[in-house]
Amino acid sequence: MTTAPARVLVTGGAGYLGSVLCEHLLAAGHTVTIVDNFLFGQTPLFHLCANPRFQIVRGDARDEATMARAIKDADVVIPLAALVGAPICDRDPVNAMSVNFDSIRLVTRLRSPRQLIVYPTTNSGYGTKSGAQFCTEDTPLEPISIYGRTKVDAESEVLNSPNSITLRLATVFGMSPRMRIDLLVNHFVYAAVTDGYIVIFEKHFKRNYIHIRDVADCFLHCMAHSDRMVGKPYNAGLDAANLSKEELALKVKEHVPNFYIHFSEVGSDPDKRNYIVSNQRLREAGFEARRTLDDGIAELVKGYRMLRKTIYGNC
Repeated sequence: MTTAPARVLVTGGAGYLGSVLCEHLLAAGHTVTIVDNFLFGQTPLFHLCANPRFQIVRGDARDEATMARAIKDADVVIPLAALVGAPICDRDPVNAMSVNFDSIRLVTRLRSPRQLIVYPTTNSGYGTKSGAQFCTEDTPLEPISIYGRTKVDAESEVLNSPNSITLRLATVFGMSPRMRIDLLVNHFVYAAVTDGYIVIFEKHFKRNYIHIRDVADCFLHCMAHSDRMVGKPYNAGLDAANLSKEELALKVKEHVPNFYIHFSEVGSDPDKRNYIVSNQRLREAGFEARRTLDDGIAELVKGYRMLRKTIYGNC
């Protein structure tokens, strides 16, 4: 259990999720060190540099010497460094395995059992489902993409080590200093605001969603209640947001009325994500996502008024 200020190591801390998580950790009084190679050439953490409890290690999460030094004094390790999403992993499968799995195996080898690890994976590991039954943490994992397989294998590595928690994240949405527009909600809102239209395939395919700041809060909850949460995976999503692509697009249209939506089978999801997810285990552990899709869409609409370049994504 980590209720007192802790020393937290975050790999990939300059990424979409990491740059928000670091804010939340510092606001809660923790000391934060990030390891990041700044792969995408962005600088989302300038606003944190004035905080003396924030430190940056420019390096690769796969480098043993770098990680051995960084992990030595940590109380909590949150390994976010990853190639996230099926497209980027399909383009470079060797690198995907190295970053998404080998770096996690390195962390589990270097850390001591006293050091808590909270690892985020993806609920796309549930693979091809019907969309009719809720996936729980006991539902068999059947990933079909390189991305899904590397994350599922990494989760197994983490859970087979002591003092560990994993979060099977729903599709994340919301603004971040290191923005991504290739995530589904973010992408739909971007299309509505900047293009005014979208063409959607597999409109009935369902998935679950969660706001990026709820994810950050969930990490803090896991740290504070690790004594009763360790050793298990937890689905982390918004219970009210098990929606089809069509339902999501119509929700966005409520905020951007001139948004034109056209349905056509012009593509397919490489992860075949068509499932609804139960977040009951996490709720029973005391955490529930509270930021709604409406909150996130309104936030994104404001953010995209400042943004007119398609440089934000992992595609």
